[in-house]
Amino acid sequence: MNILDEIIASKYKEVAERKELYPVKLLEKSLYFETACLSLERYLLRPDKSGIIAEIKRKSPSKGDINPYVSVERTSIGYMQAGASALSILTDGPYFGGKNEDLVTARKYNYCPILRKDFMVDEYQIVEAKSIGADAILLIAAALEPARLKELAAFARSFGLEVLLEVHNLEELQQTLCDDVTVVGVNNRNLKTFTTDIALSFELANHIPAGITKVSESGLNQPEKLIELREAGYNGFLIGETFMQHSRPERAAAEFMKELKMKQEQKAPVA
Repeated sequence: MNILDEIIASKYKEVAERKELYPVKLLEKSLYFETACLSLERYLLRPDKSGIIAEIKRKSPSKGDINPYVSVERTSIGYMQAGASALSILTDGPYFGGKNEDLVTARKYNYCPILRKDFMVDEYQIVEAKSIGADAILLIAAALEPARLKELAAFARSFGLEVLLEVHNLEELQQTLCDDVTVVGVNNRNLKTFTTDIALSFELANHIPAGITKVSESGLNQPEKLIELREAGYNGFLIGETFMQHSRPERAAAEFMKELKMKQEQKAPVA
């Protein structure tokens, strides 16, 4: 069993337990349940933003502890002040050190799209995402059968949540892309081996249909690479560890986005 299979098996058990503790009827009473979602896609396309989905992640199966005591409030506010387009909040506990309360905290202090980053396998988690203030959810092609993924995508859209479809190869893209998906993320990290190769984003760029917002994920630690990826057609860039490995992730993000803006201006043609 690879690490992804292990995580998914664990997730089914976790969801069964949460259904007992927090029934759907209880989730529906949440303050956020009737609140309209902000569009992740629209924010990624805004010219006044960096296109960066800045992530809060305490640990990972491949790296262990990254920043276990991060302040969600300070970091999320700092990310947005630095020019991020959106936030990604890990809510998986056992493998990534996150919790639902992290997303609730980020929602309390920020008016921006928030992606619930977790291993979604059940409709219950989508209702839960809406109840904690998420605007979008992640659906991972490697973790779901194509038909099941499409069911979950349609269910998410029925609640106004956008879907970031994560793929790692052409087959996954072709099998899972559907009308309920407007944002596709190419994960440069293989979730079964945790090896990372940014070349994958460039390889898949032209296979993602026009009209779909493209996001490159994982291994993005140089502003120059984001410029190259933008030229290849990407609008969004999910960045976590590059920022989180610093004691003050929001400061690292601010420096990164400042350098990115400077390099973009240098590269822009003179009128």
